[in-house]
Amino acid sequence: MANMLNKLKKSLSMRLSSLRSTDSSSNPSTNRASDATMPDLMPSTSLSSSSVFRFSRSSSSSSSRCSKKTCAICLGSMKPGQGRAIFTAECSHSFHFKCIASSVGHGNHLCPICRSHWKEIPYQAPAPTFSRSLSCQPNPRARVNLLDHARIALQLDHLPNPQPLPEPLHFDDDDPLEPRPHSDHPPLHHCHSATIATFPEFQAIPVSESRSEFATLVSLHAPPAQHHTRAPVDLAVVLDVSGSMAGTKLVLLKRAVRFVVQHLSPADRLAIVTFSSSALRVLRLQRMNHEGRDRAIVAVNSLSAGGGTNIAGGLRKGIRILQECHGRNPVSSIILLSDGKDTYNANNNCNGSNSKCVDYYTNLFPPSTHHGDSDNDRSSSNRRSSAIPVHTFGFGADHDAPAMHAISNSTGGTFSFIEAESAIQDAFARCIGGLLSVMAQEVQLSLTSASPVVTIGKIPAGNHSIKVSEQGRHATIHVGDLYADESKDFLVHVSVPAISSHNKQEVITPLFAVACTYKDPLSQEVIHVDCETVKIRRPETLNSSDQIMSLEVDRERNRLLVADAIAEAKALAEKGDLDGAQLVLANQRSVLLASVSAQGGDALCCWLEAELRDIRERMVSQEMYETSGRAYVLSGLSSHSGQRATTRGESMVLMPIGYETPSMTNMVSRSQTLFSSPPEPVRALHRSGSLA
Repeated sequence: MANMLNKLKKSLSMRLSSLRSTDSSSNPSTNRASDATMPDLMPSTSLSSSSVFRFSRSSSSSSSRCSKKTCAICLGSMKPGQGRAIFTAECSHSFHFKCIASSVGHGNHLCPICRSHWKEIPYQAPAPTFSRSLSCQPNPRARVNLLDHARIALQLDHLPNPQPLPEPLHFDDDDPLEPRPHSDHPPLHHCHSATIATFPEFQAIPVSESRSEFATLVSLHAPPAQHHTRAPVDLAVVLDVSGSMAGTKLVLLKRAVRFVVQHLSPADRLAIVTFSSSALRVLRLQRMNHEGRDRAIVAVNSLSAGGGTNIAGGLRKGIRILQECHGRNPVSSIILLSDGKDTYNANNNCNGSNSKCVDYYTNLFPPSTHHGDSDNDRSSSNRRSSAIPVHTFGFGADHDAPAMHAISNSTGGTFSFIEAESAIQDAFARCIGGLLSVMAQEVQLSLTSASPVVTIGKIPAGNHSIKVSEQGRHATIHVGDLYADESKDFLVHVSVPAISSHNKQEVITPLFAVACTYKDPLSQEVIHVDCETVKIRRPETLNSSDQIMSLEVDRERNRLLVADAIAEAKALAEKGDLDGAQLVLANQRSVLLASVSAQGGDALCCWLEAELRDIRERMVSQEMYETSGRAYVLSGLSSHSGQRATTRGESMVLMPIGYETPSMTNMVSRSQTLFSSPPEPVRALHRSGSLA
């Protein structure tokens, strides 16, 4: 008998000690900072191993006998009529409702006594966290407590069985746009405007010779960033929270989204959609003022993983939010992240074939979201809601790379491959670094032949829409949006005939004129930029300087040839011909190294050579290609076709520098400063070929 009493005393002592430590650790004012400012270091479910439930099996029978009169958590009396609610679980054990609800809120879903798993759990609604009638914010200490209670409540909402909060039939409950106060700052284009530069392949062509494909580089450069103002953004973040995202992936995803929230201004608006077996809007389109930012942090911290993967359902809901809102900020975009394949749409059977994915996902969404639609086919009222780019992120080795690439390609976005879990925040930082620096919208280049004998031919432009009309007399390139200091290069091929010279004076042949129009994102004013007509000399014979090829043209030709070789190698790899793919890449490397710009030590050529080498290493075996090669290649093709930086694999510094803008570089540096070790400086490669 004495032995049994000693064991019972020891068990009770352990419980009391555990309760003190649990109460202390759950006090946010003394032990941890707000979730709004500090990243999660462990998953929220890690508290399920709390010592309050570590009971020895030898004392479980004694505890069971006592549990009918005392709460096994707080050891307080459970006699009826004392003003405290009592919860009786399906295993017949009873507890104070407040005690067990707090325990469940920390992730413990097992009975503290018999360790059986409960199908039905107690739910305690949190106190109201925010009120629109409040004219001031709660003090910081109080806000931490409110965020913690709301986080616990929302975590319970995302367990497998509970009913989600009802959504409106139409997503027209968005926050009103921030009024634009009168500012002394001039519109963006009054400070700087876009610039155009042209570089003929050679400065002269003999008068007696004709060239069917004479190349001229047209380089368009966006205005620099204006630190005092920028265009506000509407952003819908669509996140995969299926079962495969549980653990470290979800923790890092939460931290990455919190980073995005912290860098949005009160004029920006954010919506959050999650998808697993079904899609759920967890945050309506809200302005990121103090209240909206707090609500966003609560929504992010509440995320939990479980269920299947319904990519199409999540993406549909994200697009609806941006289409059905009352107003629209000048810049709108969607970020989509997934680590798996769509398990709820049977027709989406890509199997590495991008064409099937393009057809499937293109048919999913309304025509107004398609990239490259001509403005002539849409009224001015519909033009505002068109072309919502979807920037997709394939997370890990098991995501559906062809589907992610098809979605981004059809909407004018980018596809990034996040190979290392720790790279997700830098990948998001690179993306929003561009979105938060849009300086020109609806950019369009117009090319007009300047001579009756000169016709415009092919213009390889990747994912940019091109139209050549009037038998080569006119061409239009739809560029889309331009980020601050972003460059877009286009190699224009024209037909130049031989001509007869009746005098000894040198003939000048005008090739074509270039003009650019775009819309200022703040003032919505249409800006026109003209460029001098491209001309070449037509001497009888060429001197030595006339035979020097333009390095700018040679550099761009190398970039296009490498992109074509990568696409060809991918097609062979999809057929299982890895030897053929390796041969294509090796041959292109030889051509690259023999080029004029590579012989001169051009930095862009070094980058292209490193890209070819990395792709070859990921095609050494079919397993390697299936695991990372396909996603790596598709992300690279996305980057080249849009001339925009993407995150590829683990090469966080090397691979994006060909297109990375200063705003992207700065945002990635901010992301990296959150880690304990100081980041290496991120070097941006200017399109001129110099390193900065």
